[in-house]
Amino acid sequence: MEAAQGSQVILGTSSRFRRRVMDELTTEYSVRTADIDEKAIRHEDPSQLVMLLAHAKADAIVGKMRAAGEPLEGLLLTCDQVVTFRGEIREKPEDEAECRRFIREYSESDQPVCTVSAVLATHLASGQRVGGVDVAEIHFGEIPPEAEDRVIADGEVLWCAGGLQAEHPAIQPCITRQVGTQDSIMGLPKSLVVRLVGEAAARGHQ
Repeated sequence: MEAAQGSQVILGTSSRFRRRVMDELTTEYSVRTADIDEKAIRHEDPSQLVMLLAHAKADAIVGKMRAAGEPLEGLLLTCDQVVTFRGEIREKPEDEAECRRFIREYSESDQPVCTVSAVLATHLASGQRVGGVDVAEIHFGEIPPEAEDRVIADGEVLWCAGGLQAEHPAIQPCITRQVGTQDSIMGLPKSLVVRLVGEAAARGHQ
């Protein structure tokens, strides 16, 4: 991630999936968590919702840094993702039963599942922020019960928006068509991250 050279990068997320994607871009970053009540922020537009959440996470992390007397230096990346399906916004499943319901509905429908991912880059010293949203689309064929059982047993899907873990080996063969990149589906679109880091750094030095 050349645009970030010389700048400290903070990834503001608790998501192990986003960290895996970030590791493919750079290992020169630290991690902070916002620990906000995401359910307290609502919007009927999924793109607006994920961007509102990304801003709220940035506000929370900056507030923690200020309270601790830490210098506001470098770039902070905050993110959020929801899944949309048949006009419904889906976040992380409440429990295994809801996750199974989500997966069965994807299997039984000819409608696509969409991921809506927001990334917000904050230049900490200046407070300048730039953000963007990326949408990916997945079409599923039949998801056999054994594939459902396998992805549930592994457990990580319970932490995925919409109960969607498209990169799981049991689920990948069930995908009939995909529009968008795997990193976007995992919640951290790499091309968007690189662009926003460069823009935030440039704005911060104006």
